[in-house]
Amino acid sequence: MRHRKDHRKLGRSPSHRKAMLRNMVTSLLEHEEIRTTDAKAKEIRRVAERMITLGKRGTLHARRQALETLRSKEVASKLFDTLADRYRERPGGYTRIFKLGGRRHGDNAPMSMIQLIPGAESASSESSEPTEAT
Repeated sequence: MRHRKDHRKLGRSPSHRKAMLRNMVTSLLEHEEIRTTDAKAKEIRRVAERMITLGKRGTLHARRQALETLRSKEVASKLFDTLADRYRERPGGYTRIFKLGGRRHGDNAPMSMIQLIPGAESASSESSEPTEAT
């Protein structure tokens, strides 16, 4: 049974796993979507959602906590300025994982795409545009 098992080991040492997740979360927040394996995507989601929650908090302490994980000050600035405002009214669930269906050629690992969901302002601006029949 898997009771009380906190995370996936991903076949790596703890330091390698931590470094890999930090790099991948930084890339996800920078590019807003990345392709990876299913297991890695599920682990990235945990860290990325924590980072966005820190961004929404917006305090100096939260910024310092986020910079412990993120690899880039530019990405941290994007997190606290752009992404925090995008998800201000959303109580969690900032990412989504799409199973790509294909498998990686080298090791036949199932592949997924993890992406940040569009914010409320982009969804509302698309639906609020008036359509005129001419």
